[in-house]
Amino acid sequence: MHEVEVKYRVSDETALLAALTAHGVVLSDAVRQDDQAYAPSAWRYGMSKIGVPFARLRTQDGRHLFTVKRPVDNEMACLEHETVVADREQMHGALVTMGFTPTVQIVKRRRTGRWGEVSLCLDAVEGLGTFVEVEALIGTEESGRAAQERLDGLVRSLGVTVTRITDTYDSLLRSTAAAG
Repeated sequence: MHEVEVKYRVSDETALLAALTAHGVVLSDAVRQDDQAYAPSAWRYGMSKIGVPFARLRTQDGRHLFTVKRPVDNEMACLEHETVVADREQMHGALVTMGFTPTVQIVKRRRTGRWGEVSLCLDAVEGLGTFVEVEALIGTEESGRAAQERLDGLVRSLGVTVTRITDTYDSLLRSTAAAG
């Protein structure tokens, strides 16, 4: 199994929320997520992410999650492994010892919900704005790109104006910092 997602910049959150409600999507209360992204020391922004493992340490409600994602078809179609860790600082030290370098910190307020068989996240990302992500788990025999097109059709069926984004939050933040 691997995770496939599509992401969109939201210009009218009220319209999106109304459309989601009309489709029976109930969103959770917002939670704050503090993510530190990591890349292999030899990797640099601008290089391909396909086949490269990336790590993340997330703190949410006092709980720390360690995640490794390896993009397969593109940045939004990844093999993913995730587990709870007891000590964020010790895990940070372990990642640095294993040859990972901290890249960017991503802080967001996230609301989640289910839309049939898919997961949905509404994110207010500090320094970037509001985004909606739709995610599905697929088998390794299914094309990530085909699944993304299916998910894109689902989002487009809402009838609200959104802009599809193919970069991850870390890449978007990095681009914003470089431009500013």
